[in-house]
Amino acid sequence: MATLSTHALNSVDGSHAGGVLVTLARIEADGRRTELFRQATDEGGRLRRDIDPADLRPGAVYEMVLDAGAYFSAMTPPPHGPRFMREAVVRLEMPDPEGRYHIPFMLAPNSHSVWYSG
Repeated sequence: MATLSTHALNSVDGSHAGGVLVTLARIEADGRRTELFRQATDEGGRLRRDIDPADLRPGAVYEMVLDAGAYFSAMTPPPHGPRFMREAVVRLEMPDPEGRYHIPFMLAPNSHSVWYSG
């Protein structure tokens, strides 16, 4: 079973971004998206999900979306400066049905950074 995980960090104040909604969808050949899960990061900004082998397709593209806009809008007081980024999106493949895919995010109200750390 493949494992997908993330660690979301708030790059404005250096804290863990807890409560960020994360959605994973498989993009079908016709462009439709099949949602595989929707879950918020824990208070430490982390999320880990096992992916059912039945949901993995050879050569498929998956879209992981973090709802950064809602996260920053809910902060009290909200961060200063522009807040125009709504979602942080990464499209990925999961070629190994037993693989571990850890994808951390640095989030800010107007930018994000993402990388793969295995």
